[in-house]
Amino acid sequence: MTGKLQDKVALVTGASSGIGEATATALAAEGAHVAVAARRVERLDALVKQIEQHGGKALPIAVDVADEAQVNAMVERTHSDFGRLDILVNNAGVMLLGPIEGANTEEWRQMVNINVLGLMYATHAALPIMKQQNSGHIVNISSVAGRTARAGSGGYNVTKWGVVAFSEALRQEVYQQHIRVTTIEPGAVATELSEHITDDTAKKELAGWLQSITPLESEDIAAAVLYAVTQPTRVDVNEILIRPTSQER
Repeated sequence: MTGKLQDKVALVTGASSGIGEATATALAAEGAHVAVAARRVERLDALVKQIEQHGGKALPIAVDVADEAQVNAMVERTHSDFGRLDILVNNAGVMLLGPIEGANTEEWRQMVNINVLGLMYATHAALPIMKQQNSGHIVNISSVAGRTARAGSGGYNVTKWGVVAFSEALRQEVYQQHIRVTTIEPGAVATELSEHITDDTAKKELAGWLQSITPLESEDIAAAVLYAVTQPTRVDVNEILIRPTSQER
């Protein structure tokens, strides 16, 4: 398999479904060797089989990104098996909407641990490898919720605004080592993300809103990631905000 990413190595978290799965597939189609990481091993195995059937090369890694030791092992496994690490896509995330008053604070911790700390752990582990290579690309999946705060989304907003801030600080720290940083900020996407919302009112409101528009598909976000990582090395696409045409804000 040949393509724009021939001989490159990518690591994608949250790869068992949705944006992560579509991104891993797109990167592999361009020739990258892809480590796919998530908690649901059976789905990872199915994804690896699919990639390999199309001539690609993939490695499944079971990981809970909220566990720093597991994240460190994930990055080390990718590097040891493939010999380098060119692209890290921090995609793993949860969206647990609901009002601030009366919130289940354990859900706040869960979002911070996965959406923010998991992303930071993976970045922290990948940076020494990329600096040694004097090249690399870190892609962080944020959200339009990292730009616009809404009632009923406060906890989630905190995590996605944090991703945007962390990404910009990171870019300023690593650009001299030729490491690029891109933040992808999707609007509404048809994925499993909403299925984990436990607040009934928030879940119903979101479902009704999604039915009123035509949401993006996971492949649309994968295409944005692919665009960013296949630009000439002189180009660092810092942010991509991508909404459905029918989404107002």
